[in-house]
Amino acid sequence: MPDGDRFREIEIKLRVSDLHEIRNTLRRVRAREISPRTHELNTLYDTPAQDLRRLGRLIRIRVEHITGGSKRKQVQGPAVLTYKAPVRPSKEGKRATAAASRSRFKVKEEAEVSVTGASEMDRILRGLGLHPTFRYEKYRTTYLLPGIKNLKIELDETPVGDYLELEGSPASIDRAALRLGYAPSDYIQATYGALYLADCRRRGRKPGHMLFPNAKKLR
Repeated sequence: MPDGDRFREIEIKLRVSDLHEIRNTLRRVRAREISPRTHELNTLYDTPAQDLRRLGRLIRIRVEHITGGSKRKQVQGPAVLTYKAPVRPSKEGKRATAAASRSRFKVKEEAEVSVTGASEMDRILRGLGLHPTFRYEKYRTTYLLPGIKNLKIELDETPVGDYLELEGSPASIDRAALRLGYAPSDYIQATYGALYLADCRRRGRKPGHMLFPNAKKLR
């Protein structure tokens, strides 16, 4: 993977206790919606021995359905193939990336491409010896905040709770979190997979896939 800050994902999550209240807060700070509420079905792939997970790497296919219109019809968008891995800092970004990695931010290398056929991509990955290991879904709405460049705010509704995901530079994340009423002590670095496993342990349930009940999918 080429070096460069544009291939680094720096992000945090923030727990949302009241979905209605956070939407009001986003309106109050004049956040601009740039992507409507979209259903995402994510599938992680790995070897039978879980080699990618042990190396801190990830291969994922995401299929998106945008919900809209008076009849709430869903329109399928392109599938997205994502690769994530531990950071290999470039000379220019070494100090900033190392500081973020040691602090309260989650930092990964990331590469994404759109693919026209999720089923064909599935065949390719299986042909390379990878197989689906974990499926999870969520509803995501994406916003920008005026006056804060290079920052995305994503409001995620998941089977294990609602979260804001802030992605950008450490400074822009800090500014946006403060504007939304959060402190650095609220930052969460965990993945949704880790949050799901923690939720299963808390409820005494056997882990499976992080999926909504069918009733949720009709909303």
